[in-house]
Amino acid sequence: MTHPFFSIVIVNYNAGIMLANVITALSKQTYSHFEVVIIDNHSADESWRIATNAPFPCRLVRLQHNIGFAAANNLAIAHHIQSDWVFLLNPDAYPEPECLQIIADSILRIPDVDCFACTLIDANHPAQLDGIGDTYHVSGLHWRCSHGAQHSAIPEKPIEIFSACAAAALYRTATFRQLDGFDETYFAYSEDVDLGFRLRLAGGTSLLLPDARVHHVGSGITGRSSDFSIYHGHRNLTWTFIKNVPTPLMFLLLPIHLVMTLYMGLSFATSGHLSLYARAKWDALRQLGPRLAQRKKNQRQRVCSCLDLLRMMSWLPRGFLTTAKKRTHTEDRVP
Repeated sequence: MTHPFFSIVIVNYNAGIMLANVITALSKQTYSHFEVVIIDNHSADESWRIATNAPFPCRLVRLQHNIGFAAANNLAIAHHIQSDWVFLLNPDAYPEPECLQIIADSILRIPDVDCFACTLIDANHPAQLDGIGDTYHVSGLHWRCSHGAQHSAIPEKPIEIFSACAAAALYRTATFRQLDGFDETYFAYSEDVDLGFRLRLAGGTSLLLPDARVHHVGSGITGRSSDFSIYHGHRNLTWTFIKNVPTPLMFLLLPIHLVMTLYMGLSFATSGHLSLYARAKWDALRQLGPRLAQRKKNQRQRVCSCLDLLRMMSWLPRGFLTTAKKRTHTEDRVP
């Protein structure tokens, strides 16, 4: 039996009707040479049952406890797929019918790329974008490029991006494994930016496919401004910066990072979340030892030059990005 061209991995945790919706979207694809692996993170809502009736090859792996988004994806890619490419898809992300065909064609047409990102449409406001890849700011903040912009912001041709949003992203399986996959200590949030950063350090490229479109609810399970997302997002943001920024750039970027951290603290103080934000930063520093060990490995494997890395980062301040959205087609969102 031949292996599927690529495997689709969906990590489910109490996704409810959203998982049924993504199964329906996959059943409408014009391309069919794929398999689906659903990792259920010990859901209590029995949403996983929809996988037993999928109209395409689908394997369900039920876990005895919630190990997090990062670890669940790593588990699937390490033990449950055999294809050369893996497509990570959130249960709140619904591909348009031509999406998988466009991805398959792109793999054959652009063989030297290790990661492809999809164009994310805001599922709640279809006239707007959820993002066209992730932007990494020199301060360490990162956000969805063109979040909230109109469809006119979508480029006409594939373009290089800093990293792919793993709500709908394709990775070469061998590369994903060589990079040790997602950092499982992240649990959730920013693990895709960290992986994209490590991929770039190792000389890899992430490419946006403008026509591979996926409708994304966005934080449909954990909540966009929940305590969970604020804590993990800002703890992991610090880890990503410390692990990956090359030493020559640290002298330039660390002061900017510290100013941003203080500014965000003041912002969270006005919204009543200062204690949560402070705990995220304290835990990031308290657990710095393992991050420094990972940093040593990441920097030892680095082949990307500092200039090339700076070229892919954003230097524009966040306020300018918001006010200049019509010109730049970019808008940020706190992870």
